[in-house]
Amino acid sequence: MARLEEEAKKLVLVWFHKWIKVFEKKASERILARKMWDYGIELKEGFILRKGKIYLMSREEREEVNEFIRSR
Repeated sequence: MARLEEEAKKLVLVWFHKWIKVFEKKASERILARKMWDYGIELKEGFILRKGKIYLMSREEREEVNEFIRSR
C-alpha cells in the first residue's frame, strides 16, 4: 500500500498530498452519506437546457484570465 501511495504522490501536486488518501481506489468508490441539508434542484416542466457563456468578458479580460491560468 505504501508503494501505491508513493506512486500517487509522484502524480499528484504537492499541495494535495495531505489528501492523498482520497485518490486511493477504495476511497474513491465510497459514497458519502446523505445529510439533511442535501437537496435536489427541481426543474420546471418543459425546461430546456441551453449552452451559453456564463460570464461575458472582453478580449482583454479573456487574455488576462488565460495568462493567469498559464502562470499556475
